[in-house]
Amino acid sequence: MAGGERSMISLSNESRMMMKQILETHAPDGLEMDMKPLLDLVEDILSRANSSATALVIGVPAAKVENTEENMHRASLFSMLHTLSITIDRISRELELKSLSSGDAHATTLTICRMLASFGWDAKLVLTLAAFAFNYGEFWLLTQVYSTNQLAKSIAILKQLPAIMEQSGPLKPRFHAMNSLIDAMLDISRCIVQLKELPPKYISADVPALSDAMAHVPTAVYWTIRSASACASQITSLSSMGHEYIISTTDAWELSTLAHKLRNISEHLQKQVALCQQHIGEKKHMELYQNLGSLFEMTHIDNMKILRALVYAKDDILPLVDGSTKRRVNLDVLRRKNVLLLISGLDFSHSELSILEQIHNESKQHAATHESPYEVVWIPVFDGSSKQWTDALEKQFEALQATMPWYSVYHPNLIDKAAIQFIKDAWRFRSKPILVVLDPQGKVVSPNAIHMMWIWGSNAFPFSTPREENLWREETWRLELLVDGIDQTIPNWIREGKYIFLYGGDDIEWIRKFTTAARQAAMAAKIPLEMVYVGKSNKREQVRRVMAAITAEKLSYCWEDLGMVWFFWTRLESMLFSKIQLRKADDHDIAMQEIKKLLSYDNVSGGWAVLANSSKVVVNGHGSTMLPTLVEYDLWKEHVPVKGYDLAFKDHHDKLHGIAHPCCRFEFPSTVGRIPDRMKCPECQRIMEKLTTFFCCHDDAHHGTIASI
Repeated sequence: MAGGERSMISLSNESRMMMKQILETHAPDGLEMDMKPLLDLVEDILSRANSSATALVIGVPAAKVENTEENMHRASLFSMLHTLSITIDRISRELELKSLSSGDAHATTLTICRMLASFGWDAKLVLTLAAFAFNYGEFWLLTQVYSTNQLAKSIAILKQLPAIMEQSGPLKPRFHAMNSLIDAMLDISRCIVQLKELPPKYISADVPALSDAMAHVPTAVYWTIRSASACASQITSLSSMGHEYIISTTDAWELSTLAHKLRNISEHLQKQVALCQQHIGEKKHMELYQNLGSLFEMTHIDNMKILRALVYAKDDILPLVDGSTKRRVNLDVLRRKNVLLLISGLDFSHSELSILEQIHNESKQHAATHESPYEVVWIPVFDGSSKQWTDALEKQFEALQATMPWYSVYHPNLIDKAAIQFIKDAWRFRSKPILVVLDPQGKVVSPNAIHMMWIWGSNAFPFSTPREENLWREETWRLELLVDGIDQTIPNWIREGKYIFLYGGDDIEWIRKFTTAARQAAMAAKIPLEMVYVGKSNKREQVRRVMAAITAEKLSYCWEDLGMVWFFWTRLESMLFSKIQLRKADDHDIAMQEIKKLLSYDNVSGGWAVLANSSKVVVNGHGSTMLPTLVEYDLWKEHVPVKGYDLAFKDHHDKLHGIAHPCCRFEFPSTVGRIPDRMKCPECQRIMEKLTTFFCCHDDAHHGTIASI
């Protein structure tokens, strides 16, 4: 049992009879009032008064208190004061009279509660604090101005304030204890007002945290009013007894005891308020989440309801930044437009951004050719579940946002957690960027068109599922499918009718042997041959070193920009994921089988190569069969004049492949959404074994050596 809870139970046992009397005075008439404006005013007065006490008596410079003039001049506050000023004045006089007559603290509290019988507990408390603040604030206001204002000086002399200030040394413990007690009183008042403001739509009295808190409210109100009475007695006594009181009364024990009691109560109430707010947050989260799901099932005249629910629902700020002007704009700029939601974390790579920017710029230049323009909006996702937002993350976000030419959400904190959860659940967002496409009415055209964007760029517009299916129907297994849009060198080779080797891996010794053997076989066969190194999808630094060696030794052509290497492998992965998303990554699709091979080769050791005759891909094989085929040219050269270099190569390669082919392995990181339930090995056609997040084929008869988790 926590210390605060023990104190509450002990308090209830000790004060049972007193609390019974207090509860008997409680007869609310049901009239509800918003006490927050008055509490704000009271807090302002007491904070400034405490600051004056600290400066004038304890000797510490006064703390700066923020100006609350705007709150203090609200119409609702004036209306409340007009209605309640007489009640506040009566309580103020009661506090002063009881102090002068040395009345019993419990009796004073009981009297005030009877005066406020028809009010709710929050109103009882705030009205009493307002009355106390009136007396306390007046006292310290007089101490501030008595040395500069003759009228204040005369009144101060009547109240013997100069004597008090001159003999303030013994009062330091007393005023320090009073300041602490007033802070505790305000803490409890804030808690009780917060409890009153909890929206009944999201929390009911049967919620344990709320029922527990409400059960302790009468006790909290009683001891806070009693503490206000004790503080009022101190101020009244100082004003009426002067020097003699200072000399004879220096014990702050009562005030410190009350402060300790209120802090225990406050800690317990704050804990319950926090639990209530957590409960409300969960209810609101669920409501927003369900509303989002419902919105996407409805038909709308435009996309505004959808965008407001996803990005920012209020109208108090401009939630977007225009990447072209760097100015903040409203969501209305997207009204009735095709919108591509670029959803990601802050780990966007330079390569991804540069390729997307290139595609985006091209689409803007040719916007007139589209049926309807589309806009890209970056949705930065940061849910805060694993780490806190820091200055470093803020700078990273700002730097990333500054590079984007399209629209972006002004700040990640604008996006509600419910929207983030919906994005993760509905569109399977993990951490890798996705591109959700909305039509002008806000309907989801594609849950993730990023694969279409990487494969076909803006030619995939309007990025719908039917469009994706049509594009695949138009595709064939050809070299352009692998390298389209990456550079112009290979398309030039294709137009010139050359034989072309695409090859990869990170083993420089294998590369030296392969390029040498390929060049020698081409010279012997008298064919025009070009080679291009396309690296690996990972091991960036190792690939960089291999590229440097290839260039220095003039082994072949290679892409100097690692971004082009990244784009090559990303397009291949996108082709597979696109088919998976369409649920058409079947075993009879030739292009898919060949793409699976390439992705598998990238995950195993050794090199690989693709041989193409102009546009036509002839052989796609692992280094364990491609290099021996070239080395054994003398065994198949006699078939070249009859079949041609490409078919003669393929025939010999297939014989070697039939003897020793490498089986495949596919890794699907947890950062991607949907992964297939089953896959066949494109090499041996056996059903692959699924191990958590990757597939592998174990076929010892064919020397398939695959690592396992």
